[in-house]
Amino acid sequence: MTVGGEPMIYHITTERGWQIAREMGEYRAYSLKNEGFIHCSTLEQIPKVVDAFYQNQPDLLVLAISPEQLQSPVKWEQPQHPNPENATLELEKETFPHIYGAINLESVVFVKPLEELLNS
Repeated sequence: MTVGGEPMIYHITTERGWQIAREMGEYRAYSLKNEGFIHCSTLEQIPKVVDAFYQNQPDLLVLAISPEQLQSPVKWEQPQHPNPENATLELEKETFPHIYGAINLESVVFVKPLEELLNS
């Protein structure tokens, strides 16, 4: 899906994480403090990311983000796996969007439960 000229990027979070973002006026993932960026993916990459990092986790949401409305910079980079020994070779061959800063809420086009997005 695209908005304007750029394809949307997606971030998986918890319901609580999204609730905090709405209260604070912006979204900040734990990785922003630890790694300096927020991990995102394309729509096509979501199933692989879920298989690698989010199996059996309930109540996950997907934020669909418009890069054109995003105030923080986005860089497309190879994955930086928190546990390199567990990294899948398939994911290492791809580049992923990393957001270097908070996600302003105006850039979030829609929020859907992960299961709903995967089944649509």
